[in-house]
Amino acid sequence: MDNRNVFVAIALSMSVLLFWAAFFETPRPVEKDQIQNKDKVKTENSITPNINEMLKLKEISREEAIKKSKRITIENENVIGSLSLIGGLIDDISFKKHKQDLKNNENVQFLNPSEIENGFFVETGWTSVNNKIKVPSRDSLWSVKGNSVLKNNQPVILEWNNGEGILFKKKIDLDEKYLFKITQIIQNNTNQTVELYPYAQITRNKIPDDIQNFYISHEGFIGVFNEELKEDDYDDIKEKKIVREANEGWLGITDKYWMTAVVPKEGASFKSTFLYNNGFKANYILNEPTVINPSSSNTNNVKLFVAAKEVDTIDAYALNENIKKFDLVIDWGWFYFFTKPLFFVIDYLFKYSGNFGIAIVIITIGIRLIFFPLANYSFRSMAKMKAVQPEMMRLKELHKEDKVKLQQEMMSLYRKEKINPASGCLPILIQIPFFFAIYKMLFISLEMRHQPFFGWIKDLSDKDPTSIFNLFGLIPWDPPSFLIIGVWPCLMGLSMYIQQKLNPAPADPIQAKIFAFFPLFLTIILASFPSGLVVYWTINNILTIAQQWVIMKQTKVKTN
Repeated sequence: MDNRNVFVAIALSMSVLLFWAAFFETPRPVEKDQIQNKDKVKTENSITPNINEMLKLKEISREEAIKKSKRITIENENVIGSLSLIGGLIDDISFKKHKQDLKNNENVQFLNPSEIENGFFVETGWTSVNNKIKVPSRDSLWSVKGNSVLKNNQPVILEWNNGEGILFKKKIDLDEKYLFKITQIIQNNTNQTVELYPYAQITRNKIPDDIQNFYISHEGFIGVFNEELKEDDYDDIKEKKIVREANEGWLGITDKYWMTAVVPKEGASFKSTFLYNNGFKANYILNEPTVINPSSSNTNNVKLFVAAKEVDTIDAYALNENIKKFDLVIDWGWFYFFTKPLFFVIDYLFKYSGNFGIAIVIITIGIRLIFFPLANYSFRSMAKMKAVQPEMMRLKELHKEDKVKLQQEMMSLYRKEKINPASGCLPILIQIPFFFAIYKMLFISLEMRHQPFFGWIKDLSDKDPTSIFNLFGLIPWDPPSFLIIGVWPCLMGLSMYIQQKLNPAPADPIQAKIFAFFPLFLTIILASFPSGLVVYWTINNILTIAQQWVIMKQTKVKTN
């Protein structure tokens, strides 16, 4: 078999990575749940006016916005921030164990006050039909009863009196990680029955500046409604509001590594809305009102997650809190069944070795061992192909005017030498799902973020920072990003070139020149990919070269 099949397979794998979105993910079809009938519109307008109230932006800094309002401190081992007593908004959350970048030791800031440009906050509350009952708004000032600091196993209680005989309370619990449990209590001190609809809303003032907008990882609106995952981009919501109804589920807004989500009261049907109204909003409102009889009280429960997307943590929440498909907030993609188990294997190897790069090397060796018999068969067939190249050239010259005869003679030669001309594709085809899975995992997994390898590789989820154009740092010049082709991409390109030389060359001189260019082409393309992926591909190439070289020596095939 010649090089054509091998490099076509490589090209196909690259196509999967680079053009998957164009063929399979976009554009998204218009769903039935996007279409609203008149009854739904009427209902929304009558019972949810304050959910969609306009934001009042001010040109002030984050620090100024935090200082201008009375607050309750929030802190546990994983998050730190505060809760605004104006509106009872959770609008200041940073992740203590995750830093902004390798050079900046500041915590990742996630939620921000509503007044600033990149405001990102969560509110919970009540609304009534036609606003008949005075309820707390985003401008209402809540009072604190008891604890003034929200910690694990130390809840806080907020109160607001509407002045008309109804007392609103919020009891907020925080676990040891990222879960807020909000119990909304209404105490009806009037002589009339009260009906109110509970809601929760996540608001983001603008699309985040660091959004990558890359098909491999969804960033934007997300939710599971009756066990069906829905993902909507910011641009989709800017163009059209999306309304869905469900009997169970959750919804939120997700970034690449961080997320916020709200989970309605268990067993309650709800209507969810994703919309843009001077800001991006993801909210829900229960379809059935909470009824509070005279001189009595009633409650509603909301689960709020403001979380770093750590796999073990998210999986534990899905299981322990009985939230169906909550683990899909991490974008494992179409190959979920393959990518996620692969992550667990690499994560186990990381915990064993102490280095994610070493874990990648170990799993690469493991994959080679698993498929060794198949690869061995393929390489032996390719070695035989290379050995009969002179005879194939003789046949092509002899029967160049008779293509049918040439085909017959070549098939006869294959049968005689016991050669499978298609076998050379098998090793590459096997690598494609692993290649894609490792790429996906490196790209989306928070656990891979800021994980070093050796030497200059400080972040396996980022590209190799060195560049051949400044002699890998020897010349004091910072090349533009498109000229950053590091050491590991160069090693990968060199290994591909050597591997190419071990394979039978195409008979067509033009084809030979085209395929000779492939190692350089893929070096340039993969230079911007996560360095962990390039490490995997390079090590895999080296192992392939070693295996092919041994087989060719055994079959006495020349390797030059």
